This record gives sequence, C-alpha cells and structure tokens, in this order.
Amino acid sequence: MVDQRSDLSNSLSRATVAARVLAVFLALVAVGVVYVTNIWLTERFTQTTRERAELRLSLYSNSIVSELQRNSVVPLLLSRDPVIVNALNQNDYAATSQRLISLREEIGAASLELLNESGRTVAATDRTQLGTQHRNMPYFVEALRSNGTVFTISETEAGAFGFAFSRLIKDDQRVLGVMVVEVDLRKLESRWSGGSDAILVTDSTGRVIVATEPRWRGRMLDEALSAQSPPSAIARAIQATEEWAGRRPETYLLGEAVLRLETLVPFRGWRLTSFVTYSSVRERVNAVLALEIMVFAILIALGFYALSRRAVSTSLLFQRESAELRQLNERLQQEIAERERVEKTLEQAEQTLAQSQKLAALGEMSAAVSHELNQPLAAMKTYLAGARLLMQRKRVDESISSFARIDDLIDRMGKITRQLKSFARKGEDAFQPVDLREALSSALAIMEPQLKQGSVKIERTTPKTPVTVMGDRIRLEQVIINLLRNAMDASGGAEQPTVQIDLSEGDGAKLAVRDNGPGIENFDQLFEPFYTTKQPGDGVGLGLAISSGIVSDHGGRLLARNRAGGGATFEMRLPLWTAQPQAAE
Repeated sequence: MVDQRSDLSNSLSRATVAARVLAVFLALVAVGVVYVTNIWLTERFTQTTRERAELRLSLYSNSIVSELQRNSVVPLLLSRDPVIVNALNQNDYAATSQRLISLREEIGAASLELLNESGRTVAATDRTQLGTQHRNMPYFVEALRSNGTVFTISETEAGAFGFAFSRLIKDDQRVLGVMVVEVDLRKLESRWSGGSDAILVTDSTGRVIVATEPRWRGRMLDEALSAQSPPSAIARAIQATEEWAGRRPETYLLGEAVLRLETLVPFRGWRLTSFVTYSSVRERVNAVLALEIMVFAILIALGFYALSRRAVSTSLLFQRESAELRQLNERLQQEIAERERVEKTLEQAEQTLAQSQKLAALGEMSAAVSHELNQPLAAMKTYLAGARLLMQRKRVDESISSFARIDDLIDRMGKITRQLKSFARKGEDAFQPVDLREALSSALAIMEPQLKQGSVKIERTTPKTPVTVMGDRIRLEQVIINLLRNAMDASGGAEQPTVQIDLSEGDGAKLAVRDNGPGIENFDQLFEPFYTTKQPGDGVGLGLAISSGIVSDHGGRLLARNRAGGGATFEMRLPLWTAQPQAAE
C-alpha cells in the first residue's frame, strides 16, 4: 500500500512539472505574438486612418469651394435681372421680395437682399430686414468701390461670421443699388459636427472663421487651441495617445496627442485644419489581440487537461480514500464536541430556568400587588385620619365625604386586582374611548392627600377640547399616578419643587410630566423591572416597567429624557381615537 501511494505521488509530481513547463512556454509565446501583432496592426491601421482622414479633408475643402463658387455668380446674374433693375428705377418693390424668395429656394443661398443707393434694404428674403440701413456695412461699401463682385466677411454680435457676395447695380452709368447674397457656411459646420473629426477654417491672417466648436471662432489659431477646453468634437478627437498610435504623434492639444491634418483651400488663402481621433485604431487592434489571447488561453487549458488526465485517473482512488477518512474523522470530532457542549448547556439551562421561574413567579406577584395597591392604601390612610379628626370636631358631613372617597378607593383596589389577573392574556375587551383630561383629573384626585402633605407645586396645562384615546381608563390612570409619584419624589430635593403636566394633541395624544430634580443617570435600565434609585422601602422599581408595558398594550410609547435646564421629562404618547361612522342599513 505504501509503495502504491509512493508511485502515485511520483506520477503526480511529474505531471505537475510538465504542466508548469508547458504553461510557461505558451505564456512566453503568447506575449511575443501579442507584442508583435500590436505593433504591426497599430502601424497598419494608423496609416489607414490617416489616408481616410486626408480623403475627408479633401472632401471638406471641395465642399467649401463648391458652396462659394455656386453663390459667387448669383450677384452678377441678379444685377442684370430686368425686374430688379426696373424696380430700382421705379421705386416699386411690391413683388421684388417674393421674387428673391423664389430665387433663394432655387439657389440655396442663406439670404438675398436688395439695397438701394442709400444702403436701405428695399427687398429681402427675410422680410424682417426690410427698411434696415446697411450704409456702413463692408459688403455695401466695398461694392460701391468696385465694379465687380466682391466678397466680404463680417462678424455678428453673437460671435459668428457672415459671408456675403455683393455687386453694384447700374443703369446707364447711374448707381441704382447693391445686390447682396449671403453664403450659408453654417450648414457645413452642422454637417461636420456630426462626425468624429474636429474641423476649423482660418483666413489668410490665421483667424478662425469657421469651426465645429463655436468658441474657437474669431480667435487666432494658436490662441483657440491653447485657451479653450476640449469640448464636443475635439473631445472625441483626442482619445488617442502616443501609446496607442504606435509612433510619436504629429501634435498635442491641451497635453493630449492628436493627428492634425491641414490643407489649403483655393480661396483667398484660407486653410482647412482637422483633428482626427485614433480610437478606431485601438478598437480594431484590441479586437484582434483579444482573439489571439483567447486562442492561447484555450491552448493552455487543453494542455493542462491532457496532462492531468493520467494523474487524475491514477490518484482518484487515493484522494477519495483520504478525503473520506478526513471527513469521517472531522464529523466524529464535531459530533463529540457538540454533544458535550449541548449536555453542559442543557444542565445549566435546566437549573437556571427552574430557579428563574420560581423567582419570577414570586417576585412578579408580590411586587406587582404591593406596588399597585400602595397608592390607594396610602390615600385611604390619609382619608381615615382626616375623617377621624372631622368626627372629633363634630363635622359629620365632611367626614362622610372622606368615607365616600375611601369607598371609591376600595372599588379601585378591586379593579386593580382584577387587572392583575388579566395581565397574562393582555386582552383589549375593556378598551373604550377615554378622555385623557378626565383620566388626569381622576389621577390628581387620588394623589390629592400626597399633594397636600408635600410642598411640590403642580402646574397643569390641558386643552379645552377632549383628547380621546381608546384604552382602559383604570390602567391609564395607573400610568399617570406612577409618573406623578416619580416626578414628586425626584423634585423633592429642589429649592422650589415643581411638577409640570402638559397634555396636548397633534399627530397623537401626548402627556408630558416634567420635574426639576437631578435628572436621569442610567437610561439603559430605566424601564427594566426592579430597577430603582429610591431608598430601600420607598419602592421596588416596578412602576416604570409596568407603565411602559401598559402604554405598549395601548399602541403607544413611553419616552424619557433629561431637560436642558435640569430635571427630567417623561412623555406618554398614544394614538388618537376617531369615532367611526356607523354603516348605513
């Protein structure tokens, strides 16, 4: 068995070494092939991109020349048109504008305007220009000075350039007016802006007069390229860099490499410049490189598969036995550890649960009954003492009133004991609409003996309208009494002990009880059972815990926080009750 496993180990080692050697060899071949392919394809596709860019540049130049030549002969033809000459002689331009409009549609010019000898527009394809004065415009001044057709460039207020051919109109050596034909080169800009190239045209002085980027117009070429950020078409043109071009680029624009091509437009020394992107080169090269890498990856995978078949077949049994033994051993260890842990946990849980159940049953029963009956018993003791004093003073009627209050307290104690019996089921059978104003008044009446004995000042603020909630009135009064008792105890050490009660109505009903005591120190255990800051014998720490449970049973929340000026605030928030209309019979 040992010899068999040793042979299997040697076979696996040889297969692993062979696979590693093959992988390294194929990786080196792949790197070399990808490197050579990248250089060769990049150079080839770059040359193709340049040739295509030069062809497009020639087309752009021809379109400019064609547009200018087509419009240059229009002023000569219109200056000899009999209809226009007669209109100038007779000052009758009723049908002239319509004729110019029909001619403009046939010629394709941007606009046609007929100016009289004073430079005023008497006919135009744009009727809004009728009556405008052009005495000082270059195309009018230059036409008067020349006997032939003149070409002028004028810059508009919006920063664009207007191109116009104009010619003087004469009749028997008498000056009649000037015909102006505006050349529409903006349509060429719009057409170029849709492509991937950035195009600009400069005049003989180097000023940009036509460009796919409007902010270049009117600037010198160097200023436009260095001062402006790369927007629109030029942003698409500067994607290529020296890394992707495979050679040093001809020019840089804003620190980025671009292919810059220029040609001379055979018209007044104009030059046409284009900036071409290399992005298509990189995309095509990457596609081929990705295909090559995928082929080499498949070859490496096939090599590993072929070399590993024998090793897998010979070591399958050995690996399976070893894996099964390891899994069995791990499962046994886990089961033993888990069983020991569970046995210890169960033993501790049984002991803890038995003791907790005993203590919980005894503590909850005795503490709850003691706490909830403490307030009525204290009030009864006070009323009995008062009744005894009144009987001694022969004030029978007033003593009867005290006995009546004692009777009410006895009824309340009976209700409290019935509630303690129903706490386990937490039902809502006794819920009914309760006005919190009346519940607050009843709670203050129960607390009246303690209030008279103490020196705490009670400030109460209640609305004039009912604040109605759905709940158990006795249990809500129980919460209010607990909050008042805690507030009185907390503010007892103050110089002027004061308890503020604020009942308000908004999104819900809110009863706030504020004191000017030392505040709350431990918020984490505030609502936990048997937690109290009072001296032994003054309380068992169930008041807030029971109150929080009662408020939660009513769908509300009991909140606590410290006041900025000292003291604490307890807020009981409950949902308002809205009377539901009865269904129609």
